[in-house]
Amino acid sequence: MSYLKETPLGRSTDYVDEYTPSLLCPVPRWDARESLELEALGDEDTSLPFHGTDIWNAYELSWLNEKGKPVVALCELRIPCTTPNIVESKSLKLYLNSFANTRFENRDQVRAAIEKDVAQTVGGNMEVLLHSLEESAGFPVWEDRGQCVDNIDIGFEHYEYRPDLLLCDQGAEQTGQLYSHLLRSHCPVTNQPDWATVVVRYTGRAISPASFLRYVVSLRNHQGFHEQIIEQMFVDLMRQCSPRHLTVYGRFTRRGGIDINPFRSNSEQPLPNRRTIRQ
Repeated sequence: MSYLKETPLGRSTDYVDEYTPSLLCPVPRWDARESLELEALGDEDTSLPFHGTDIWNAYELSWLNEKGKPVVALCELRIPCTTPNIVESKSLKLYLNSFANTRFENRDQVRAAIEKDVAQTVGGNMEVLLHSLEESAGFPVWEDRGQCVDNIDIGFEHYEYRPDLLLCDQGAEQTGQLYSHLLRSHCPVTNQPDWATVVVRYTGRAISPASFLRYVVSLRNHQGFHEQIIEQMFVDLMRQCSPRHLTVYGRFTRRGGIDINPFRSNSEQPLPNRRTIRQ
């Protein structure tokens, strides 16, 4: 991924405060997916073994109304995982900052501009929602459901990626949900740490909670963009545990005023966009 050094994430950048769509930078999804051998897990209709959406929440968006008065809003982007590209995150930050001193007639004009520009960057249809601060204040937050594995009292030896740590318990098929707040990975360009809560919902053989915790910790020094980490987890769980139904949902903490929340599943639609305590 040496070419990523030439993206905004890999170099110092001047901040532009006049609307500039050209600041957006695409990153191909398939470069990271090649090593996953997804075709072996896909069905007859697609090479992907999952469907899903990347939910981006951007908290640093402002523009000027017709009278020159600043307006602020929260921007929610929903990008299907089937688009050929993702948006390089720093380029999105720079792009959204470029609205700061540009006048727009109304909020819908801003929303339409973002939707058009980001759709062109990712190479497919996507959705943009703009929320006022008053609207956002009333949104529900993330709730603890299922089993949190973080309090399991076990020893750890592996802090490098080990999918073989995933194990299944004996017994009948079940439907379960495990989650952990201990997921950490690294940006493949800057090597900065990324932090997340990850939720796994499944129907199949019981996934050992202790083994899932060890596996999550083994990703502690693993490199990958947020989307790549969650897809890697989906593939590893399918290969090691073979559930009939599987959902993996990552809620990453903010960087540059943006949090990214990839959702991948073979059985259900995206879960609600609810912020965790660290978001």
